[in-house]
Amino acid sequence: MKILVINGPNINMLGIRETNIYGLENYSALCERIKAKGEELGIDIELYQSNTEGDIVTKIQEAFEKVDGIIINPGAYTHYSIAILDALKSITLPTIEVHISNIQRREDFRKDSITAQACIGQISGLGILGYELAIEALKKHIKG
Repeated sequence: MKILVINGPNINMLGIRETNIYGLENYSALCERIKAKGEELGIDIELYQSNTEGDIVTKIQEAFEKVDGIIINPGAYTHYSIAILDALKSITLPTIEVHISNIQRREDFRKDSITAQACIGQISGLGILGYELAIEALKKHIKG
């Protein structure tokens, strides 16, 4: 089984950016935890991060028939990227959206997720543990 984990804008700034919201662990630590969870569960994990919407769309399209599922944290694109939504809908892979912070407890504009419409579920507000939970949930979903 192979899962693609996509991180959008500013996720690469973890540990630097708004540590009161996103915590002190940096992006490398996040990647290490994701990889370790994949190894624990026997899942091949591919990690990808981009600050550019078009690059994320291209990566989603390239995933078609190459991975079994996607975990995505679209960052700010969560709230307005119809392009990412359409890309996720077009490849019909099971996808779980993850947010480190609880988007429901943030500014009003962050409470709506356009991209979640293409996802089987969303995990929000559990820090980077949310990625590990998403891997477990996606594995169970794919295995049936």
